Amino acid sequence: MRLLHLALGGCFAGPPIPFGLTEDTGGHVAYVMGAAGEQADWPGVGAVDIATRMFDDAQLGARFAQAEERLGEKLRIIRIGTADRRYLSKAALAADIPAFAEALIARLRREGLRYDLVHAHFADAAAVAARLRAVFGVPFLYHAHSLGRDKPAPGCPDWRARIAAEEAAIDGADAIVASSRDEVRRQLPAYAATRPARVLLSPPGVDRATGNAVPGRAERLLLPFLRQPGRPLILAVARPVARKNLVGLIDLYAGSAALRAGADLVILAGLRDDPGQAEPEQAAVFAGLFGAIDRHDLYGHVALPKMHTREDVFALYRLAAASGGVFAQPAFCEPYGLTIAEAAAEGLPVVATNQGGARDIVAELGCGLVADPRDGTAFAAAIESLLGDPVAWAAASRNGRAAAMARSWRGWAAPVMALAARLTGAPGRPLPRALLTCDLDDTLTGSRQAARRFAQWRDRNPDVIFAIATGRAAGPALAILSDWGLPMPEILITGAGAEIAWRGADGDWQADPGWPGWVAEGWHADAVAAVLDAVPRLWRQPAAEQRALKRSWFGDARAATAARAHLAASGLAAQLVHSHGRNLDALPPRAGKGAAMLWCADALRIDHCACVAAGDSGNDATLLAAAGRAILVANHDDGLHHLRGLAHVRLSRAAHADGVLEGLHQFLPEQPGLVEAGA
Repeated sequence: MRLLHLALGGCFAGPPIPFGLTEDTGGHVAYVMGAAGEQADWPGVGAVDIATRMFDDAQLGARFAQAEERLGEKLRIIRIGTADRRYLSKAALAADIPAFAEALIARLRREGLRYDLVHAHFADAAAVAARLRAVFGVPFLYHAHSLGRDKPAPGCPDWRARIAAEEAAIDGADAIVASSRDEVRRQLPAYAATRPARVLLSPPGVDRATGNAVPGRAERLLLPFLRQPGRPLILAVARPVARKNLVGLIDLYAGSAALRAGADLVILAGLRDDPGQAEPEQAAVFAGLFGAIDRHDLYGHVALPKMHTREDVFALYRLAAASGGVFAQPAFCEPYGLTIAEAAAEGLPVVATNQGGARDIVAELGCGLVADPRDGTAFAAAIESLLGDPVAWAAASRNGRAAAMARSWRGWAAPVMALAARLTGAPGRPLPRALLTCDLDDTLTGSRQAARRFAQWRDRNPDVIFAIATGRAAGPALAILSDWGLPMPEILITGAGAEIAWRGADGDWQADPGWPGWVAEGWHADAVAAVLDAVPRLWRQPAAEQRALKRSWFGDARAATAARAHLAASGLAAQLVHSHGRNLDALPPRAGKGAAMLWCADALRIDHCACVAAGDSGNDATLLAAAGRAILVANHDDGLHHLRGLAHVRLSRAAHADGVLEGLHQFLPEQPGLVEAGA
């Protein structure tokens, strides 16, 4: 597999990576380099390229005018030149996108390069990826990173164009990779084109220092600035752009007598040589920083090193942690915030903005506090509280270090590469023409001879994606499939539609990362359980059947009716599914076998009309109703009688797997040549 990462903005180069060299050389550069580096080591990946703009700027360095930079045996940066050889900020890139796309296509044709999948970083890259797909038929993933709807100044002249470009990127991408729950739950749904099932949540890995910093280097960086070395350090690391609110951080520090008396402030605001020659926004931020220090007379208490390496940043994380200090991230909005995870991994507690994805990272890592960056007093108070509470500081340091270290680029890559395999297709396998979703108990089981015939049908139809949807947990469901000699599905929907897992090329199962967050909306499991525990003639199923997104009881039809009445009276939202005359499952309002099937179809880009489902019991009702074509086996429960006679439902004369096959012969007739193609 050959992969391409497209990133037009910023300065991409091998180590030492020049973070902060321009206002657009920040977190997304670390993301692309970390992701591409991990994929280059992934089994089955032959090569990974990072394509970016070529520019010739003496102040930025000659390396960015080189056509190629080799980073490893299977990893390189390729720079694409257009007629415009200037460095362009992200805001100025739009006019050069068509020329960049055509120059990239020409190079790929000239060198005979073909990619299996493209990763597009930001909407400008997505426009190029869409052009590559039109020419070469290669699918692309969109990494939104920093969405425009979250920007604080929608009155900017290019804001509408930016939103339109992001809408087009979301609509056109084969799938979207999100970094935080905030992106999944709030940022992406603000765009009309967003389809939740096509969003994959995979948090990026946490970078660590790759070598040992020069001993004492961090202290020497601060020596020219601070009068009393050894005091606790409040450290901030951010690009010099207005929305990072670095000037506001100086103002709130100056306004807190406790902070001025007990700690010093260190700000790494990118790299600067001559601030007057910087890009306009950078120059304005630098002027604001120097002006704030002078205005508040903070000389000796604030450090603003002008040059630093990546290793120096990690050394400063460690120095700030050793000093008993805090990492401050006061951005007006932070879609993700890689520096928060980096600081936490080094044991440095965090006080971060409560706007955007940063609050999710802090909560997930347990590494500190969040506060409103527009309320300087409140933000300063949060820093004061951590600095002044050794117990809370130690807990945040310990939690953050442990949790952040569990985040790796390999962990990021696992679901992304599983998605890549689904989008590109296994070698020799035809693209799917349908999604077949079958219930397990009494639909595929019940007759061993019929189960064998179904397995033979499956072998002859590799162009159909096969899913199992069952009320059981994954372990017991897989055991039954093995015992009955049934084929292994690509998708496993368990807990009556509460959980989804995908089978990777190596046979391992990966939980769908986007489904739990989306389906849990409005779900109050403990409250629902408390209501239903009080219903007469209901008793809880074993603990193994109780899941985060499903609670289960035993009870007859009368008890199920009483349970629905109790739940309605409580005002709680949940689905109650009664099946086989004895099982009652409570599910989130968004869950269910039908919803899970459509989620998977959207992820696979399979039209809902091409979804075929088969079932026999009450917990299959939503599955059969949602399918484009449905098969009701002859041994179905009375609870499904209401589906008989519907235009899309076939009532089979045969029972169990033979009944499924009867419907399949009508809905999915076998196509000549597929056995050879799938062999």
